Order: sequence, then C-alpha cells, then structure tokens
Amino acid sequence: MKQTIKEVDVQGKRVLMRVDFNVPIRDGEITDDRRIQMALPTIQTVLERGGKVTLMSHLGRPSGNGYEAEFSLKPVAVRLSELLNEDVSFDESSDKAVVLRENLRFDSREKAGDEAFGASLAEGCDIYCNDAFGTAHRNHASMVAVPQQMEGKPRVAGLLLEKELKYLDESIRNAEPPFVAVLGGAKVSDKLGAIERLIGTVDSIVIGGAMAYTLLAAQGVHIGNSLVEEELIAQSKEMLEVAGAKGTTIHLPFDHVCAPEIAAESAAVVESGDIPDGLMGLDIGPETTSAFADICERAKTIVWNGPMGVFECPAFSKGTKGVANAIGNATEKGAVSIVGGGDSAAAIAQFGLETKMTHISTGGGASLQMLEGKEFLSVSLLDDTV
Repeated sequence: MKQTIKEVDVQGKRVLMRVDFNVPIRDGEITDDRRIQMALPTIQTVLERGGKVTLMSHLGRPSGNGYEAEFSLKPVAVRLSELLNEDVSFDESSDKAVVLRENLRFDSREKAGDEAFGASLAEGCDIYCNDAFGTAHRNHASMVAVPQQMEGKPRVAGLLLEKELKYLDESIRNAEPPFVAVLGGAKVSDKLGAIERLIGTVDSIVIGGAMAYTLLAAQGVHIGNSLVEEELIAQSKEMLEVAGAKGTTIHLPFDHVCAPEIAAESAAVVESGDIPDGLMGLDIGPETTSAFADICERAKTIVWNGPMGVFECPAFSKGTKGVANAIGNATEKGAVSIVGGGDSAAAIAQFGLETKMTHISTGGGASLQMLEGKEFLSVSLLDDTV
C-alpha cells in the first residue's frame, strides 16, 4: 500500500500536487468539471490542515513549443476558485494557499520526462503528491522526474489515486466469484493484453463492440463489412482456445444491430448469425443484450472497459445501455462493479447510471494497462505505508 496525503504532516508545508485537470473546454467554458471535482478532497485535506498546494496538470495536446491560448488552464483556475471558495493564483511565484501552474505540456520537456524540468517543478516544495491516475501510465516529468528529484522528501498518493489503486488492483486481485469482465470498443488489439491476462482469472469475458468481429471472424462467422483486424484473426483463434482450456468462457455476440454506415439516419436492422455483405455490426442485438445482461446480473465482481456499440448514436445504443443497467442492478444486489474510464464512463454518464456503479475510473488508458497487469513507475516511486 502507498502512503497517502492524509498520513503526512502538511502544516506550514507546500505540497506539489499532480492532478488531472484535462477537462473539455469549448469557447473558453468548461463543459464537464468532474475531474476538477474529484481532486477537491485531496486539495481540501491539505488546506484544512494548514498546508499550501501548488497544482500542476496538462490540458489537451499542445505542440510543446510554448503558450497556446486554446489549451490554457486559466478557465480551470477560475472554476477551481469557485469550487474551493478560495482564490486560486495563476502566478507560479505566488505564495498563496492555492497556486495552479500553466499547462505543463506547453514545455516539450514534460512529455520527454526531462530531469532538469522535473527539478525546476519541484523547487521550493516540501511534499510531492500524485493524484493523477489518468496519466499514471505515462513517464512524463511531472509523474516520474519530479518524485525522483524529491527523493528524501515525502512522496505520497492523493485520495483519488488511492481509490483507483484500491479498486483496480486490490478488488480485482481479491475478486469474489462469479467474476465477469465486460470488454468492448473498436479494436481487439487495444484489449488483447487485458484479455490474455484475464483468461484463467475471471469466470466469463463478454465481448461486444467492433472488436468482437475479429473474434467472430476467427470462429468462421461471416461479418459483412464490420470492422476487422485481419492480422489478428489467427492469434484471436488461438486465444479463444486457450480460454476454453483455462476455464474462462468467452461470450461473443450472436445477433447484431447493423447498418450500411455509422450515421443517425442509417436504417438499422437486426441480423442473427452471419452478417450480409454491405452491412456492418454497430451494436449487439437484443438477444445478445439479454444474454450478456443475465451474465452480469449474476456476477459478484464486474470489470467493464469499452462500450458494446456506437452508443453515441441512439440507434446503436441499446446494447451498451442494457449491459450498463444490468451491471447497475448487480451492484445494487451487492456486487462490486469497476468501470474503466473513457467511453465506458461517458456511456454511464449518458445513461445517468453513475450512482449505480461501485467505482468509475478517471483513467481510460491507465485502467486498461492496470487490467493488463502493468506496473506504473509513477506509482512505484511513491512511499510505501510504514
């Protein structure tokens, strides 16, 4: 277990805190402030105990060649001031209780993991706190070089990072059966590592989304114009055989909501078994949705990463919604449900089911890599609990 910010004395100290304020901004206005809201408990525990915080984050994907107005964290500073009811300084040299640095990625040394840049960020700070799970899998300067430069000083986890590690590591390692993994999304290549690690660990893996069609093709099913990764068909066939040998059942769609293209006006039809040429599978069909939902409702531990179809389009959203509702129902009956970030979290929000899940991760890529069993250098550098 990693030491947390609550376990260290912050009185009169300045805490350098890496947060994930990579929020969507349109026309200078934040459209979703959940990532800011989720960092508040860690910030507040420092302020309440007489400490000061210097916050650092990235926003978007600037070039790294200097200031770019559209990627400025200024709107975040304004919103954070409102939420904390505290003046948030945007001046790095300020000694105010809360300071927010400008977007780290304006400097190319951040993504390069530059040691000198890390040392400059750490200057004048007494404690390092990592509360940015969303970027924990990246060896950027603020995640790795800074704690390396602050060796000998407290280096701790924030409360959000602590929660992520608890659910994505401990809860999975100590999962109560039946243990079900629900995987979806566009490409099987994105989830291959997770599937291979989960085989033999979980009781069932239910797979939807476009990634299912590469696996169906490996079984000899005709998939029409559906997305397929031809180069992975042979490996997928072998993986399905290994799963059977290790006692993990992989469930694939057997009916599909299809259309000629991904468009709201496309006429959606349900096809069972083979998909005719000219059509592509864009959601799991009603029978598959019912079967997947039944598997989820009987589970005691559920990990979900990736939608079952193009849920943003109403015509292709029913599969994802049906599975999400089933996971919510299982949670209400005592199951532990862990939802990966990214599209899965967006789907949960779209369907208004946030309160029905045990834990919704803030990191899509990070949560997936943790499912794959990868260790994060940024986490390993933090102090262990004494």
